Amino acid sequence: MKHTTELLIDKPILEVIKKLNSIDNLKHWQNGLVSTSHISGTPNELGAKLKLNYTFGKRKMEIIETVTKQDFPREYHATYTTKGIRNIQENYFKAIEDNMTQWVSKNEFQPTNFKMSMFLLLLPSSFKKQTITYMTNFKHFVEKGTSVYNSK
Repeated sequence: MKHTTELLIDKPILEVIKKLNSIDNLKHWQNGLVSTSHISGTPNELGAKLKLNYTFGKRKMEIIETVTKQDFPREYHATYTTKGIRNIQENYFKAIEDNMTQWVSKNEFQPTNFKMSMFLLLLPSSFKKQTITYMTNFKHFVEKGTSVYNSK
């Protein structure tokens, strides 16, 4: 399943990229993120791997991020792999005005087992909704300093 989401952020592109390029900032816009641990490579550079641990209620999830392209401030691409699914994500950033940044996120979700194939078939909107939630959280973090860290 593929989908594209677009969002405008009311801040200059260099400020947006600075906030995005910080592993310490992930907790401020990714609900459920419990911890991160560096696996290999230079963080946020081509080939770097990062383990992300999430808790959603009683469900725990481990995701491995692999950076597949980093051309800041224009692009950041990564693959996110967890049990049953892989998300290939391409993020594009463009300065619209001096203080406005366009963020386009192209996502392709690939199931790697039968259970996730069925889930993706029956509830494709849940994947798009999660993307929109994280992008909106990031927008609020950059524009207003609003953090989801420790929010219930």
